[in-house]
Amino acid sequence: MSRLKSSSSPDKARVVKCTRNKSPLSTHPGINGPRIIALLLLVLMITTSIAACTEQNPSSPPNGEEEALSTATMPAIDIVGGSYPSADSSGTPTTLGGAYPAPEFTASATTAPVEITASADSATGEIFVPVIEASQLTPSATKVATPTALPPENSIAEPTPPAEPSPTPFATVDFAAAQTSLLEQGRELATVKHGFHVTLMEDKTLLEDWMARLDEAGVPFFLKAVNNAEPLYQAQEMMKKSGVPHVLVYRAVGDLPNYNLSPKEAASQHWILHRDQFPPELDPSVVWLETINEPDRLRSEWLAEFALETARLAMADGFRWAAFGWAAGEPEPEHWQSPAMLEFLRLAGENPDRLAIALHEGSGSVEDAAFDYPFRTGRFLKLFEIADQHGIPRPTVLITEWGWAYDDIPPVDEAIADIEWASRLYAPFPEVKGAAIWNLGIGCCFGNVSEQVRELIDPLTEFTLTHYFDRPIPPQKASTDPELYRP
Repeated sequence: MSRLKSSSSPDKARVVKCTRNKSPLSTHPGINGPRIIALLLLVLMITTSIAACTEQNPSSPPNGEEEALSTATMPAIDIVGGSYPSADSSGTPTTLGGAYPAPEFTASATTAPVEITASADSATGEIFVPVIEASQLTPSATKVATPTALPPENSIAEPTPPAEPSPTPFATVDFAAAQTSLLEQGRELATVKHGFHVTLMEDKTLLEDWMARLDEAGVPFFLKAVNNAEPLYQAQEMMKKSGVPHVLVYRAVGDLPNYNLSPKEAASQHWILHRDQFPPELDPSVVWLETINEPDRLRSEWLAEFALETARLAMADGFRWAAFGWAAGEPEPEHWQSPAMLEFLRLAGENPDRLAIALHEGSGSVEDAAFDYPFRTGRFLKLFEIADQHGIPRPTVLITEWGWAYDDIPPVDEAIADIEWASRLYAPFPEVKGAAIWNLGIGCCFGNVSEQVRELIDPLTEFTLTHYFDRPIPPQKASTDPELYRP
């Protein structure tokens, strides 16, 4: 018969004492025989399980556990660009095509096995085995690593300005390779020359990506701004770093001279006004200054004398000056051939990096970009023809306004098709530095043309980076016959 016996030390676990060679079972008060038998069976099962665990070699876990442990303890691998390992590859990958997700496994909390041995009392022949009480089954607290708290879903991270332009989602021309190939054929490369005419804009970042992509590709862009130096300053600094010869033009309001004064006096007053308004952050040796907008064509001889004096003042002050700013369809061919005008054309032709002719070209029609060609769009051809006839170097031309109607443009696809035709017209002439699409920005009476032109920025960027043209290598000249360029 067995009976309960407490150990002498209060800190030790209670044990059950089994007495050998004692026949019928006697019960301890409060504990019956069947309960004792159940406890003994439970103890036997536990002892058997513990013995099996202690026989297992701890350094050689089962196959499944070994794989899990290998994964959990594998050393960190530097993540570098490359391809993922194939699905059937074995061994540890050395290059990864991005960060793998963390392995999904759960590390169970285990405790070191405790060796429990049934001991016999040599004096009494009694065997002591453990009694498992409910208090001993309560697991101890395990310290669990606390994950880093994630930001709330509605939190907004402070944006970091991109150091580089956005990735181009289309294949661009290798312009350097194209130029090399054309030079071998006795031709040279010409790029798309269309850019933008800009006034005050609410979105100051609107043109940044366009400028950055063309600059990165080595393609010069054309940008004209009125009373808004900020985009020109960004382009100027970009140009100084990259060396790409972008064409930048600035004009302030107050752009018509006083026709009541002599040309020389009017030129002096007008020049001082615009020189002193020129933004100090802009470099006058880089940015062209345009001071006149659509003057009176009937005063062409007076304007020619005015231009001669202004040109001398501008060059003396270290500026690059663009004269006239004639409206589309102006002036008449004979206006280029007066004595004073021919003198100015010769001065401009001999100083192509300091003096330029500013023209406006455009059809005046949303339906037909070639309307009245070559008298509105393409009118520069007559200027070059007259210069050639008089043995004058073709002057630098800046088309500081280009477009359709002053308050409307065609749908984007049609607009790009019109730009493609105009690009073929301008490409053969290196003297034509660019054409500014009218208009981006706030202004009176322009309808919603700014919102429409905004939609051209991305398509024009793609067109510019995927197209190029060829032209004669100077001193060879392209023909001024307008029929060669008719759409």
